[in-house]
Amino acid sequence: QVQVVESGGGLVQPGGSLRLSCVASGSIFRFETMGWYRQAPGKQRELVASITWSGKTNYADSVKGRFTISRDNAKNTMYLQMSSLKPEDTTVYYCNTAPAVARYWGQGTQVTVSS
Repeated sequence: QVQVVESGGGLVQPGGSLRLSCVASGSIFRFETMGWYRQAPGKQRELVASITWSGKTNYADSVKGRFTISRDNAKNTMYLQMSSLKPEDTTVYYCNTAPAVARYWGQGTQVTVSS
């Protein structure tokens, strides 16, 4: 069964940090480039960071220098370390392959940055 589960979101003050986790079925994760996405209300879903199977990373300009993507291939798990968070980072975060496959979307994890 195809499954993707995101976790680690929450409420944090501006300037704070959070670490998101994504556990995916091996059939999704293995050898695939994976990505973290977010979708603010009224906006298109955007890819904020991606990582290849070998660990090469890429970031959207809006998060470069603040977010770090990583993965543990043995655990089929991907992470997003988010630092220096801003209110505009508030939204639901999802993981998927990159490019995304529609049937892999999970429930996401809500990140709220507010004082």
